[in-house]
This record gives sequence, C-alpha cells and structure tokens, in this order.
Amino acid sequence: MQKIILKAGREKSLKRRHPWVFSGAVAKMPAAVDAGETVEVQSADGEFLAVAACNPQSQIVGRVWDWRERDIDAAFFLDRVARAAELRRRLLPQCDAVRLVHAEADGLPGVVIDQYGDVVVMQLTSAGAMRWREAIADAIEQTIKPKTIFERSDADVLTLEGLQPQVGLLRGAPPPPDMTVDDAGAKFEIDVPHGHKTGFYLDQRDNRLRLRELAADCAVLDCFAYSGGFTINALKGGAKSVTAVDSAGPALAILRRNAILNNLPAPECIEGDVFQVLRKMRDQARSFDLIVLDPPKFAPTAAHAEKAARAYKDINLLGFKLLKPGGLLFTFSCSGGVSRDLFQKIVAGAALDAGVDAQIVNHLSAGADHPVALNFPESEYLKGVVCRVA
Repeated sequence: MQKIILKAGREKSLKRRHPWVFSGAVAKMPAAVDAGETVEVQSADGEFLAVAACNPQSQIVGRVWDWRERDIDAAFFLDRVARAAELRRRLLPQCDAVRLVHAEADGLPGVVIDQYGDVVVMQLTSAGAMRWREAIADAIEQTIKPKTIFERSDADVLTLEGLQPQVGLLRGAPPPPDMTVDDAGAKFEIDVPHGHKTGFYLDQRDNRLRLRELAADCAVLDCFAYSGGFTINALKGGAKSVTAVDSAGPALAILRRNAILNNLPAPECIEGDVFQVLRKMRDQARSFDLIVLDPPKFAPTAAHAEKAARAYKDINLLGFKLLKPGGLLFTFSCSGGVSRDLFQKIVAGAALDAGVDAQIVNHLSAGADHPVALNFPESEYLKGVVCRVA
C-alpha cells in the first residue's frame, strides 16, 4: 500500500479522527497514485494514522476509510452499509423514504444512499467511492434487496474532485415514472432521475412536521418551495392560505400535483426569482403569519462563506419585513461553509436591519437518518431556526 506522509505537526486533526487530509498538510505524496486508490497515511515520524482513499486532484487528498491498519475490500462496504441500514430501521421503522447512508457520518466518505420504498438511489461524490461503485451496489443488493438501484452521482461538488457525473440505472428495473412516497402521512411525487438531490429533500422531514404543527389559520409564504414539502405540510396543518414561490416552473407543476394527491386546496404559486418576488411583495405591503426560507446551497465551501452571508442576510431581511407582528420565520442554511453560529449571527443582523425584535423559539436540523459524527461536525450541514417577531 502506498503512503501519504504528512508534514510535522499536521497529524493532530487525524488523531482527533477528523476524516479529511488536506493537500496543504502533505509533505510527500506517492509518486504515482490512481484517483480513489487506498493509501496509508503516516505522520512525519512514520506513525500510522489511517487508511484513506487518495485523490491527488482534490484539495482533500485523503478521505479516511478506517483508523486501523486493514485492507479495504467488498466486505468492508457490506459491513458499513449493513450497520447504517440497521440504524435507520431502529430509529425510523415506519419510514419508506429514508437516508440509509450519510457519507462520513456513517464511515463512508462520499457515499449517500437514499431509499424510496423499493427504489434505492446511490450518490457518490468522492474518487474513493467511485472506485468502489460496484462493491457499494453489491452491498445495497445484499442488505436492502430493492427492486431498483439508481445512481445520481451528479452533485456540483464533483467538479471540485475532478470527477465526471454518473447518472443511470445500476441494478434491477427502471424507477417507475409515477413514483410517490409517504412522508409522515403526506404523499409526494418524486422524480428520481431528474429531481433535486436524489429526488426529494429527506433532510427536512422533522422540520416539515414542526411547521405542520404551527400552521393552523396562518397565511403562509413558502420560498424556494420546490415540489412543496413545506407547502403541503402547511396545508395539512390547516393554513388558511399558502403562497409558494420558486424559480422553476416544472417544480411548481409537481407542487400543484402534490396538493391534488393529498386532497388539499390549491396553493397560490408564483414562478420567479425569490429575491425579486419578495421585494415586489414588500413594495405591495403584503404580509404573512408564517414564512419559510429554504434556499439552495449558497456556500459549498468555507471559501464562499462571505458572499453567501450577504445572500442569506438579504433574504432574511426581506422575510422579516414581510412578517406580521407575532409571525414566525422558518429559516435555513444547507451550506456546509456556513456554521450554525455564523448563520444565527446573519439572521440576527437581518432582524436588526429590518427594525424588528425577534427571538429564537426552535433550533432546527436534519432528522435522525442524517446523523452527525462527533469527530466530523461538517456532517451537520443543515441548520435552521424558527424566529418569532414581536
């Protein structure tokens, strides 16, 4: 096994079991290593630290598979997938739409596996995961026994890894064109081959339910609504009206169909740039009892945090200006480059600039099928708060 040798003093994060090796920490790379090849990571004085997948084209040149000296083989992936799936069966026994593997948090860097009933979607975002594609698919077959394994390795992060997207059927029958899932009593149409992420936003399950509990008799504004996860739950919770805003007409078409699927009233749908739509609403003096801000990822890495902070502040400032006194703002960031502490400071600054007094009444995060590894806080990418304005 080839070796990555770290610079003196740069082994501390690995000894704390953080699973990434950055290029700036490396003193010596193997002379010739294939992307995704398993290597041994050693300190400057030759101490063994971990076995990792190496990608010389990435700033993260090593992603740790294990902290023990061992071979990485098909049995390794079978064990990791089986353990992760068993955790979900224990924590969420009634869910037919669930994240089975959450990358580094489940000891499988760059591997995301989502299950929608008999269809399993695999998303690979690292060179090591790509190298072991067939072994991971075999582990899914043996552990889950689905009718379909579909690959959606098309996330934006692939460009940072120097990898090409891979999308298509891996095993079994094609996913049915009219797929629906039951998410906590609400039905949703999903598009596995073309939808956002792997077809649906599984990470917001608990937060959608919280909104359902608070939506009764509210005029609700759902921004970046996509296919209506929050809109449908607001309607199921007894909202008196819901306005859904998204830049994608096809997503709003799915949202309308989801309302019909759940026998709910048709929401008002507005297609357009959310920032522009909210400014127009502000100028029209519209107001709402409950607003959801669930934008796409503004900061894929910490290097983008400053630019993202401006966008988050702008959208939250508009949200606060559109809230009625006593209204609630559900606001989120899914940017890994923006910490929970920074996000809270951004929201606080937006409230100050909007001239409102606000208090946090809930902290929000992803559900139990998106665990956070204590040695890898970056696995808590989704963070949110519910704010009440005075």
